[in-house]
Amino acid sequence: MMEDLQSIISQSIDNKPMIIAGPCSAETEEQVINTAMNLANNGIKYFRAGIWKPRTKPGGFEGIGIEGLNWLKRVKEETGMYTCTEVATKAHVEAALNANIDILWIGARTSANPFAMQEIADALVGHEDKTILVKNPVNPDIELWIGALQRIYNAGIRKLGAIHRGFSAYGKHLYRNMPQWHIPIELHRRIPNLPIFCDPSHIGGLRELIAPISQQAIDMGFEGLIIESHCDPDNAWSDKSQQVTPDVLNYIINTLVVRATSQSTENLNLLRQQIDELDNDLIEILSKRMRVCREIGQYKKEHHMQVVQTRRYDDILKSRIKLAEEMEMSGDFMKTVLQAIHEESVRQQIEIINGRKI
Repeated sequence: MMEDLQSIISQSIDNKPMIIAGPCSAETEEQVINTAMNLANNGIKYFRAGIWKPRTKPGGFEGIGIEGLNWLKRVKEETGMYTCTEVATKAHVEAALNANIDILWIGARTSANPFAMQEIADALVGHEDKTILVKNPVNPDIELWIGALQRIYNAGIRKLGAIHRGFSAYGKHLYRNMPQWHIPIELHRRIPNLPIFCDPSHIGGLRELIAPISQQAIDMGFEGLIIESHCDPDNAWSDKSQQVTPDVLNYIINTLVVRATSQSTENLNLLRQQIDELDNDLIEILSKRMRVCREIGQYKKEHHMQVVQTRRYDDILKSRIKLAEEMEMSGDFMKTVLQAIHEESVRQQIEIINGRKI
């Protein structure tokens, strides 16, 4: 369905990633123009600013509204930059289209709502030349993300991209939104021609984390970055802790390392052959382990024993995780692997106890 998408957002000159930058919110005309001028002087060609801001609780700054679209028009006229803003309703889309905003993005709260996505998609019918970016939903649900993209695609939009901004998680964490990199990786695997941007500002939540997250995204092959930049971030009206000045942003961009992709891959292919062989060995070992688990299941059936032996499972987790860490692997990684193996072992033993064929 979307496999024929053409990547209309490619890397810029000098093999640098495409950068969309600007303040979280358009606050005043002076703030918008000042920030845009500084960004343009540093070579940024795509200016972002939130006109309507979805807030978690009422009473906060919810955006300047339509008046701010005139400021974005002025940015385009005076700097030549392309302009970008978030839309969440049919009225937002119509106003942004009338203001000739170049790129519209759909936020995480909106992409999680199929009714809102369909409303936006319907409003975009007839505007096939518009570029639309869809952020991942707040919850880690790739099908919901793909569904949001499908609705926009079905409206006739072909200049379509995704933004990875991380996923909400309860409690305190290093990141404001957990990256869960495997989800955008899976999105790229399923829709290879879809450009994917990274939003390090919302993933990190702190300006100190923008540089390392940006580098990780570029290392993973993201086509570009969307970063919040403000002329006076400490006094920003929203999300001040995750915004950087245009000069700091310029430093971050200039220190990014873009890995070469066109060099000889002969040595890499040899290493990948080793990986393939090791994966085959791993699958064979897991098959042998499951065969033993089925024999254990048969024993438990004959002796009327419960399938799950909690103490035994706890001992396995502790000892294997410790061993993995001694071999320079992450304990969390090994815990995830062992939990998956245990789940499959339990499933197969239950099949045997219930007399069903594996």
